[in-house]
Amino acid sequence: MAGRLDDALGFHEASLRLRAQRQQVLASNLANADTPNYKARDIDFKKALASALSASSGTDGMKQTHSGHLPGNPALLMPEAKSRVATQNSLDGNTVDMDVERAAFAENALQYEVSVSLAHDQIKGLMAVLQG
Repeated sequence: MAGRLDDALGFHEASLRLRAQRQQVLASNLANADTPNYKARDIDFKKALASALSASSGTDGMKQTHSGHLPGNPALLMPEAKSRVATQNSLDGNTVDMDVERAAFAENALQYEVSVSLAHDQIKGLMAVLQG
């Protein structure tokens, strides 16, 4: 039964986890808006989600090279945050554009709420089926 629930809710779990991680990266950009030479970073959400879903299905798994090692789950790893292309020049080398960061932050927060709502609706549907 747990495997079936994982299959049913795995997409939502991966999506919410990645949205939360992206929100942390965007918040870091906003917090470092005045830091000299700070390079704004972001996560390619579509690529990270595809990678997390393929890793959770076992097609891109980690290998346990020693019997004493704990089994890894690559779906739980933080996706690589890459530097964003600067939209405006700055004398101090900082590439954070507050307008771009605020818009990305708000959009990501909205997408997170949509994902929560969709997961909630799916759980309600599963509960209705279980209750008959």
